[in-house]
Amino acid sequence: MGDIKKVVLAYSGGLDTSVILKWLQETYNCEVVTFTADLGQGEELEPARKKAEMFGVKDIFIEDVREEFVRDFVFPMFRANALYEGVYLLGTSIARPLISKRLIEIARETGADAVAHGATGKGNDQVRFELSCYALNPGIRVIAPWREWDLTSRNRLIEFAEKHQIPIAKDKRGDAPFSVDANLLHTSSEGKEMEDPWVAPGEHVYSRTVSPMDAPDVATEITVEFERGDAIGINGVRLSPAEVLTKLNELGGANGIGRLDLVENRFVGMKSRGIYETPGGTILLAAHRAIESITLDRGAMHLKDELMPRYAELIYNGFWFSPEREMLQALIDKSQTHVEGTVRLSLYKGNVIVTGRESPKSLYSLAHVTFEEDSVYDQHDAAGFIKLNALRLKLLSKQR
Repeated sequence: MGDIKKVVLAYSGGLDTSVILKWLQETYNCEVVTFTADLGQGEELEPARKKAEMFGVKDIFIEDVREEFVRDFVFPMFRANALYEGVYLLGTSIARPLISKRLIEIARETGADAVAHGATGKGNDQVRFELSCYALNPGIRVIAPWREWDLTSRNRLIEFAEKHQIPIAKDKRGDAPFSVDANLLHTSSEGKEMEDPWVAPGEHVYSRTVSPMDAPDVATEITVEFERGDAIGINGVRLSPAEVLTKLNELGGANGIGRLDLVENRFVGMKSRGIYETPGGTILLAAHRAIESITLDRGAMHLKDELMPRYAELIYNGFWFSPEREMLQALIDKSQTHVEGTVRLSLYKGNVIVTGRESPKSLYSLAHVTFEEDSVYDQHDAAGFIKLNALRLKLLSKQR
């Protein structure tokens, strides 16, 4: 299987990655280093340490990367108002480059010559992990067990775990109803009962939001403050990036905000159906667009909107560390220089309603738009403007 001496595994401590850890030790006869990231998934991570120790792992990395995740990955993406296929806020996609970055850094620190992940051969994550890893270290070896082993069913995984005395949670014994990925930005659920796009998801699928029908009958009023395109506070209280998203998640979840039922086009070619919850991100997107509406020039705003689908697709497909994404990011970040101010929103039964926006850098001129008499805009000028823009249309109409 090659001369692999040490491999860094992206390790959650769950059934799949625990089986992968033992499989790597057996198949490659190599030392395994584990990396477990706290991305705000809301799970206790110390059990992962104990499991890794049980396998004889010496180098165990468990790191709280929530602030880095929001500051360096989520916020730059939201400056672009990125939506994949018009609706998806890219919660899973944006976490992969950070995990990959730390895998490569830990490999360098520990002298490992390979990294490994638990993504399957059918999904997008394998592409995201591996493109990111190769971009950061072109000489690294990436091991993807799901593309190599013969453990092709859940029963085989459990048999392997029992054979090697790997602890199995009771809820893992039967077929899992669906798989869940979570971080501070979102939760994603797919598989099993949700594979039929006609079948409505049951309420048990949702873990981060109340049903909009059960949300409070009174709206929650909030303000979000921005500087250079990033949210820096809520209701007048300055917060760190991770604290902002955590607070928005609480507010959005309590008001049934951020649910999405999506059939999307995977990069590998197939369509898949997923159920997403992105309460804080949904509020943040609405607030960011609102503050841009009074601080961004029309040309800059429209150019951003034209480029956004391409930018979102790059993130979805795993090209965060590509030169084209970095080029687009530089353009987007330049546009945010004067995007600052406060947005007021009303949260009500799944809806995010913008009710006000103000900024010291506002381009909104009441003097120009008023319906009352003004001295700054000569309405006669519009006649020539219209005639010049109509000229080509008139010529084309005559020809036809």
